[in-house]
Amino acid sequence: MKYTGIAESANMLAEILRTDMVPGVVSARDKIALCSPSDRGDCSVGIWLYDIRECDELRSHSMVTLDAVRQKYPSSYVDLFFMITAYAGGEPPHRAKEEQCILGKILQVLKDHATVGEAALPCSIVLQNLSMEEKMRIFNVPQRGYQTSLFYEMGPIEIESEKERQITRVTELQFGVRERKGAR
Repeated sequence: MKYTGIAESANMLAEILRTDMVPGVVSARDKIALCSPSDRGDCSVGIWLYDIRECDELRSHSMVTLDAVRQKYPSSYVDLFFMITAYAGGEPPHRAKEEQCILGKILQVLKDHATVGEAALPCSIVLQNLSMEEKMRIFNVPQRGYQTSLFYEMGPIEIESEKERQITRVTELQFGVRERKGAR
């Protein structure tokens, strides 16, 4: 993936949920959307990318050889952090039950799809154990109380470098032997 890895990964996460939740738990595919909690529209499941961090374990400074005369700078790898929130309509007692059912299904689906992507670099989707204070800080929506949400980390996601450099390979070596004066 070039620079689109973040967007493609977020869409892949949404697509996994759409495939396993529609029409059973959520009425329509467009009800599962990438959106912030303050701009969710009429979605039933909001997926919000709230943080991106460099993946230290995969940081590389080694050039990638493309051919005999070109090398490419190494890719960057990032981990994505998502908040997933369920939104239901109706009266409060029924709404709470429906939202809890949606959250339960999300937990089930993402546990069943804990590893996705290419075999060469599989991407994991892991539930995060955040404190209530951290969750409330992330959910920070003015004039609205905290709504129970799930927090996931997804990664590593590759962002390829486009920068290349020309190289010159050693194509010929010459060795010579000289006798030193006074040597036996």
